Amino acid sequence: MCMHRSLAAIVAFILLVGLGSFSFAGEEPSFFNGFNVDNGLIKPIDIDHGGPGRDGIPALDSPKFLAGADRAAQIKPDDRIMGLSYNGVAKAYPIKILEQHEIVNDQFEGTALTITFCPLCGTGMVFFAEVNGHVLDFGVSGLIYNSDMLLYDRSTMSLWSQVMKTAVTGPMKGAQLTQVPAQYTTWNSWLKQHPDSLLLSRDTGFKRDYDADPYHDYKRLPAIAYSTSNQDSRLTGKAWVVGITVGEAALALPFIELDQLKSPLQVTVGDTELDIQWDSAASTARAFEGNGREVPTTSAYWFAWVAFHPDTALYVAKP
Repeated sequence: MCMHRSLAAIVAFILLVGLGSFSFAGEEPSFFNGFNVDNGLIKPIDIDHGGPGRDGIPALDSPKFLAGADRAAQIKPDDRIMGLSYNGVAKAYPIKILEQHEIVNDQFEGTALTITFCPLCGTGMVFFAEVNGHVLDFGVSGLIYNSDMLLYDRSTMSLWSQVMKTAVTGPMKGAQLTQVPAQYTTWNSWLKQHPDSLLLSRDTGFKRDYDADPYHDYKRLPAIAYSTSNQDSRLTGKAWVVGITVGEAALALPFIELDQLKSPLQVTVGDTELDIQWDSAASTARAFEGNGREVPTTSAYWFAWVAFHPDTALYVAKP
């Protein structure tokens, strides 16, 4: 979606006003928030400032979880969550909390995983925290690329693009994150699958109103806040899609098309055949290879998916 800069400025202002009710900590904002962005995979001129300084949006490093009846007081059945089951442990991360922290550094029976969510793109993605033999802790840089969050690792101060799954600056430049299958779904749907799931607690150590929505107006308006390197008019910018990558191949499946399905859908991404299971009640997709192996999917606004995958295929149901 192409948008005039003045409209982008208005949307950015609305975001700052919405976020203004929350106190920011961390470093004072500066042009690049103290990061060295020279000689990276992306040009410094393409990096936008999101408003807060480094760690102004605080990642959660020691998350607490609720179990059993204690969960009901902190979530509603239709509330959206990122659900993750790994190493025999199921956990749910409410979007209302992720929108205000964006990163959770967590452990699943000894395996370090990083849960990320970019409110500007709608993208919830989970990664193994171990990269090239090093377990990394991630924080929120306060910087934006292609309207998507840039994470940073605290060990090397390298910047990482969430949707690219790649370190774009610093000593880790070019290193890749491995995405883990997770579900962008409702608490009710997740609970049916995992009745013993733990739930991320609102007791985060930060004073936040997690029922407030700082992105309410952004979600309502058709405009995006920051420019992107590629636009595609096949869908409106904020149409929801399920994105899948296999190697260099990418496919986007619009929610509106998936809602027409009466049975699982078979698609091909690159040379890989996948079965797509779509839950229309929860607007949730899962993808499986023929051997039953689950492949990660990413729910996203169309503008964000196509910004990073300009050659993406787009699923359209046959008449």
